[in-house]
Amino acid sequence: MTRRRLEPGPVPLHHQVYLDLSSALDAGEWQAGDRLPTERELSDEYRCSLITVRRALTDLVRERRLERTRGRGTFVIGPAIEFPLLGVMSLTEEMRRQGLESTTRVVECAIRPAGEGAGRALGIDAEAPVVALERLRFAGSVPLLLEQVRLDAGRFPGLESHDLGQASLYETLRVDFGVRIVRAREWIEPVLLGGREARLLEQEAGRTGLLIEGIADDQTGRPTEYGRSWVRGDGTRTYLERDVARIAIADGAEGRRERP
Repeated sequence: MTRRRLEPGPVPLHHQVYLDLSSALDAGEWQAGDRLPTERELSDEYRCSLITVRRALTDLVRERRLERTRGRGTFVIGPAIEFPLLGVMSLTEEMRRQGLESTTRVVECAIRPAGEGAGRALGIDAEAPVVALERLRFAGSVPLLLEQVRLDAGRFPGLESHDLGQASLYETLRVDFGVRIVRAREWIEPVLLGGREARLLEQEAGRTGLLIEGIADDQTGRPTEYGRSWVRGDGTRTYLERDVARIAIADGAEGRRERP
């Protein structure tokens, strides 16, 4: 595609380059994963300075349409995969809504000592055995999140022998053990991915991700599951859903109660 000619005038040159590159991305001239021409090549095509090209590319990187990798170049980023932090849909249902296939790969499912963190969360001794389940959850071919789950092995004998790459963990607990997960408390923080987590998520070590740590209770209020999940930061976008109408009604009722 021939680059447009830049014109002097009220529109800054770097914004003209930005608009032209943005139009080329919209038209599919470059696909996700493609490498753009170098800054020098683009400046020659547009007959402008490197600084002008660099500013345009920076705007597209800020919009998460491009990604710069040191020593490799500038690459096109595909549409972000939306990842629900809360909501009624399962990850499988959410991926299906976005036209993606959701699959699960079991990294480990074994009996191990609980350890201090999981033991405290589950209300058991640190040396008590737990089912240690680690799974990679995929959206299409992309490893979206790495989850590590701990459950009291004494409550769920034989759980480690189930095929939890195909079966739903919560459905297995409900059907085979009569335990329903009804509530979860989760803490979310940005982190830099460590070497092992980055490798499993096909990221470079030190890349930004999200760590979600949570405790889930059963129908009796008993802590049942302790989990930590790492979500890759690139190509994903998390969202929350709120019942705004219900909040507005509650706020209105509160205001009426406070009115003298």
